[in-house]
Amino acid sequence: MKVKVIPVLEDNYMYLVIEEHTREALAVDVAVPKRLLEIVGREGVSLTTVLTTHHHWDHARGNAELARLLPGLEVLGADERICALTRRLVHGEELQFGAIHVRCLLTPGHTSGHMSYFLWEDKCPDPPAVFSGDALSVAGCGSRLESTAQLMYQSLVETLGTLPAETKVFCGHEHTVGNLEFAQKVEPCNDHVKAKLLWAKKRDEDDVPTVPSTLGEERLYNPFLRVAEEPVRKFTGKVAPAEVLQVLCRERLSFERAAEPLQPQARALLALQWGLLSATRQKSLCSCSSASILRCVLGPRVWLPWTPRAFLGVTT
Repeated sequence: MKVKVIPVLEDNYMYLVIEEHTREALAVDVAVPKRLLEIVGREGVSLTTVLTTHHHWDHARGNAELARLLPGLEVLGADERICALTRRLVHGEELQFGAIHVRCLLTPGHTSGHMSYFLWEDKCPDPPAVFSGDALSVAGCGSRLESTAQLMYQSLVETLGTLPAETKVFCGHEHTVGNLEFAQKVEPCNDHVKAKLLWAKKRDEDDVPTVPSTLGEERLYNPFLRVAEEPVRKFTGKVAPAEVLQVLCRERLSFERAAEPLQPQARALLALQWGLLSATRQKSLCSCSSASILRCVLGPRVWLPWTPRAFLGVTT
């Protein structure tokens, strides 16, 4: 199993997963189909399937165009809001592509229909991989937009956190430095956080991706997987894991807002990426260019239904 990491947009990652014996390939979170097809052509593989983690524009906007260019392409995911979806998946369902197995793991929190994908290959010594979209990221997790803290805890700690320690984590965004800076605020004495932050800053300076990490590493420095640890509980003032997680999410929101005030254009795109536009409006933008999206989103005022409204500084 070969994984090609494809940086796109501002800080997103698409992935191409190749079954090296059959030369069949599947893609994860197609945002820029032209870029993906360049890699497909270069690798000389047959792309048959798209796995989409969730419906947000920056993870699914390329599905419709790719399906038009590749008749018969399967577009799979758990949420009916996903562009060009051909079949809905359910938690625990297993797929197979040659020797590659895919287990579908429903991981609500960032969105209600978020699906992560756990992949492994028959008779292969290489470690398994999880494509976690915006559920779990390196040293962090996605914003909690459509779920309770309890469900998000179950997704992160009980579903993803119990996968084998050697599992490679391929997430949806390059947010590692910022995530680790927040982790350092939560646990200033955690040497694993300090070391990983120095490493991530060097990678960032060299414009090199910080993915993948491993689940074993994440358990050492990711505060959202460490909600049972005493330093994290002390930081939040809570004991129950879901309550610890809820406070962490709130504190991170404040931390991000203080660290980098957003300009209007960035606020608009973030609102779109977070899925905070109406379903009808978001669907209408599914195949639009970034410039068209900016013009559309920045026209009328953006209505944001809950807490992120304060972070983005957008009013009704």
